[in-house]
Amino acid sequence: MHGPAYENVRLAWDGRTIELEAAWVGERASATPPVVFLHEGLGSMSAWREFPDRFCRANGLRGLVWSRYGYGRSTPKPPHERWGPDFMHRQAHEVLPAFLAALHVERPWLFGHSDGGSIALLHAARHPVAGLVVVAPHVFVEDVSVTSIERARVAYETTDLRERLARHHAEPDSAFRGWNDIWLDPEFRDWNIEAEIASIRCPVLAVQGEDDEYGTLEQIRAIARCVPQTELLVIPQCGHSPHRDQPELLTREAGRFIRSPDERAHGKAARG
Repeated sequence: MHGPAYENVRLAWDGRTIELEAAWVGERASATPPVVFLHEGLGSMSAWREFPDRFCRANGLRGLVWSRYGYGRSTPKPPHERWGPDFMHRQAHEVLPAFLAALHVERPWLFGHSDGGSIALLHAARHPVAGLVVVAPHVFVEDVSVTSIERARVAYETTDLRERLARHHAEPDSAFRGWNDIWLDPEFRDWNIEAEIASIRCPVLAVQGEDDEYGTLEQIRAIARCVPQTELLVIPQCGHSPHRDQPELLTREAGRFIRSPDERAHGKAARG
């Protein structure tokens, strides 16, 4: 068994040079396109922990894990820089294509969690991909999301949340403020990508926990209305992070979905 293969990817973006940490995981020899993991709004390469590697090895896949700009050990966001309501669009349409091109990755599977799921959807609406697994994605802003993000701000300022995030981010303020400030900005309340994702033509598995504290099941139902080929997976006894709450189930079902069209059809028939 081989360990992750780490590398830093240098890109020119937005008038500057940024470095993004990345690692290859799973099986090195796989006939399936690589699975690129896109982390959540407070996530990073290390915050996934061992899930990407275990997921890929269980399903005979190769995976690519990385930290977006402002996260993990990638280039941090300067304190004065505020992200705009289009921050996920810019990641999907500018940074992710450049990152994939730098690593010579074409038509990957995208596996995105939360904000990473939204970025995956936006990317697939414009760029060719093999398919999507989006876990607890957002396609519009809900009151429950804003309420939970407000609670996260209080926790960051009054508990040990900052210290816990420092385990996964070289500069935790960069990661937290970038995400928290824009989600709580009144200008962001009208953010909605339903119309944009209607152009997606690849297979989509949209996953959400029944007890997701950051969004209702209307998020993935909206994806299915906009993208008819979407398969939905609702996981019981599961919150916003199915890869932590129900990793075995997610590994089995998402792996089945990725491996082949025949297995996707079989899984749909089994659900009735």
